[in-house]
Amino acid sequence: MVITEVRIKLCEENNERLLAFCSVTFDQSFVVRDLKIIDGTKGTFVAMPSRKLTDRCHQCGCKNHLRARFCNACGGRMDENRALRVGEVRAKLHADIAHPIHAHSREHVQAAVVRAYHEEKERSKAANYICRYDDYDSDYDEVDAAVSYGPPAGFKAHAGHAEAKPPHAASAVGVAVEEFGAGVG
Repeated sequence: MVITEVRIKLCEENNERLLAFCSVTFDQSFVVRDLKIIDGTKGTFVAMPSRKLTDRCHQCGCKNHLRARFCNACGGRMDENRALRVGEVRAKLHADIAHPIHAHSREHVQAAVVRAYHEEKERSKAANYICRYDDYDSDYDEVDAAVSYGPPAGFKAHAGHAEAKPPHAASAVGVAVEEFGAGVG
């Protein structure tokens, strides 16, 4: 895959290690947002988008992040040592949402992002500097209204698949509304 665009959103100078957020577009068709550019002990690196890992409260079953001291739902005290540790290594509190599978791919993405970061940093020194990071939403507004969310042009399903059905949730909501409407009166 070819990296066709990198957009950078610089952070304010008062952030200690977080330098910027960025989004990377591959082949002008797939965007990964919310990568972080971080000033690490061994130099600048790119952290992939991630989510907080959770577990469930032993009292009510509600999900809570691993650093939570109390349950968000019932207020019960959580075991503070429940985050898994391997030896002296810090507990894993986040999991990547999207990430390169091979070291070569990671290096390719990181090199492109760090290069774009330095270019954006230089552009930001200009008096008329405007950050382009948040332009994705305006790009979407310019798209023709006749956009289809179906299969791509030329797509053919192989034999054995029936025609697509409506989502289960939508059909269940429709039934519930009909039943509710029938009882009112």
